[in-house]
Formats: sequence, C-alpha cells, structure tokens
Amino acid sequence: MTTADVTLPDLLTVPTPALLLDRHRLERNLARMSAHVARLGARLRPHVKTHKCPPIARKQVAGQFGGITISTLAEGFAFAEAGFDDLLYAVPVEPGKFGRLCQLARQVRRLAVLTDEPTLPPLLSAAAEAAGVSLDVFVEIDCGDGRTGVSFDHLDRIEHVARAVASARRLTLAGILTHAGQSYAARTTAERRTVAGLERDRMAQVAAALEQRGLAVPCISIGSTPTVVALDEPLPPNFEVRPGNYVFFDAFQAQCGVCAFDDCALTVLTAVVHRSEGKVVVDAGAIALSKDIGAADFFPHNGYGLVGDLAGQPLGLRVAAVSQEHGRIPVADPALLGRLPVGTRLRVVVNHSCLTAAQHTHYWVVDDGTIVARWPIVQGW
Repeated sequence: MTTADVTLPDLLTVPTPALLLDRHRLERNLARMSAHVARLGARLRPHVKTHKCPPIARKQVAGQFGGITISTLAEGFAFAEAGFDDLLYAVPVEPGKFGRLCQLARQVRRLAVLTDEPTLPPLLSAAAEAAGVSLDVFVEIDCGDGRTGVSFDHLDRIEHVARAVASARRLTLAGILTHAGQSYAARTTAERRTVAGLERDRMAQVAAALEQRGLAVPCISIGSTPTVVALDEPLPPNFEVRPGNYVFFDAFQAQCGVCAFDDCALTVLTAVVHRSEGKVVVDAGAIALSKDIGAADFFPHNGYGLVGDLAGQPLGLRVAAVSQEHGRIPVADPALLGRLPVGTRLRVVVNHSCLTAAQHTHYWVVDDGTIVARWPIVQGW
C-alpha cells in the first residue's frame, strides 16, 4: 500500500499506538552522515536493519555508490524488488539458508555474505555451483565485541578461512568485516573514539597480514553508528562503513552523547487510557516500544522511553514499566497529572529505535506536525 492509496489522518485521529517519523530530522541525519563519511574518505554502505524501509534507503544511498547492508533475507528480497542490487547480508551464513541466498543472488547484481567458519565455504560453493550463481564472501573478524567472528589476533585461523573462500568455485573473497558492538558500552566520546580507533587499526593490521601471506583484501568493512560518528581522521584506502541507527537515533544514543535529543527522528504516539493518583497508563506497551532498556545501565531512571507532549516537547516523564499493551508513566506533579486526562496523546522517544521500528508495519511520516506520508516496514526473516 502506498501513500496514494491512503487517506492520511492527523495526529489526533491516527490510531494509536503509531510510529511517527520526523522527516526533517531524518533528512538532516542523513545529510550529516553523508558529509561525515565523505570527510573520512570511505564508502558508505548503510545498514537498513534500523528502518527496513526502501523509501528511506533510497535517501541513504543518494549520492553514494548504492550498496546497502541487510540483516534478514526478507529484507534482501524486499529491497531487491525495490531495485537495490548490491547487498551485504551481515549475519554469518549457515547451510539452512543456502537455498534462499542463491535465490536472492539471482535477483541482484552482487550479493555478499560473511563467515568465520573454514568448513563452510566448500558447502556454500557447492550450493552456488548447483544454483548457477556467484557470491562474494567476507571473513568476519572479532575486534573485541565477542559476538561472532575470528578474533583479530588469531591470524592463522583468519588465513585458513580466507583461503577456504579464495579457493572455492563460485565464491570471491570480498575482504574482511567487523562490527564493534562494544562501542555501545562506551560512556563518553573519548571512549567511543578509542573503540573506533582500535576497530580501524586492528582491521588494517589483519588486512596487512593477509596481504603479506598472499591474499588480496579488496574491502575492509567496519562500523556501527557510535564508532563511525566518533572517527575524526580519514580512513585508509578500501574502507567502507556500515552505520544504521544514525537515520533515527534514539534515547540511548542521545543520553550517551552520540547525538542530541533533537536529532531523534522516531517517536511512538500513544494515548492515555487510565489516570489515577501518581500515574497514567498509555496504550503503548512492550510491543509498541520494545522492552530494550537501552541506556538504563548508564541512566537507571530511563525506563522504556522518554515522554513528550503531542508536539514532542519533553515533559520530564518516563515509561517506567510495560506489559504487552500497557505502558505505566509515573507523574509526581499533581498539576501535570491534571493536564493528562484519558485520551491525551503523548509521544515517546524510544530507547532503541531499531527494535521499536521492527515491531511496527509502517511509519507515519510527519512534517511540521502534519502527517504527509505512510511508508512500509519489511517484516519477518
């Protein structure tokens, strides 16, 4: 369904809970990141998992080389259908997905996958050969996050995986890839800059070691929003970056200093369904907001989102507790409580915009308080 097929509501009539996207903030965030990456001298391959929305991705790749990063095969098929033809599937590949990967590869010009397992390339090669497709493959490196990837200092194993890829039919060694997820534990700009520097330097060292062993490394793929924002010096040649959250930002990023609160482009519109002494309850709960506590480890009173009025102006309130379809907001000030009768509409700046967006079917795009479009969100895996 497109915007042309929908009679657009306004903020007082749109059914709640509703996912609101501030178009001005979105476009400002996109422009700032594009300019920043240009200063770094890197290629921007944005991660679309944050928004899962082709209209937003088109804005992200405007003026860039056109490649995107996906996190689900459902995203891959949807974005391929929308005309994107250079995809990086940034989850380690496993045999149960070979069939769908090869199907997706037939629909795009280039599909890249990643692995940290030396026994996998021959299996993937056989599947690609049978399907008549070719795949690019990155070796995933762990630069300190501890999630997936071969540890950056295990050079023999990294070489083993890379040679398994390079020697396999229908596979091309695309380079090395990492995600510095530990950057989300950094509390200051200086700490994020340290993580970003380690990510950059460790990956450059791995690439140099592989090249000394006779293996070409065409691309070094790095990035998270905190580390990319923290980088302040040009990157070496053949680096690409994969930030995602920067399109929306969120309460976590703002409270950690990655962005300002007025950069947060995504809010959940919700209505008060109950008022009693010291609290209101709204119709946005765990599903509409997510249960990600975000920065609660740093800011223990953050709750599940920060509450503003219908215009988005902060009220100094938080969603303190959630059940499936209810959000509980403590209100200590009797005067403020008196201004929040049942039916009052509020906007919540969510802790983690990626998880919140994934739980909705569409965005209501807002420009200066007016809903101007409805954009779809890809769902499933």
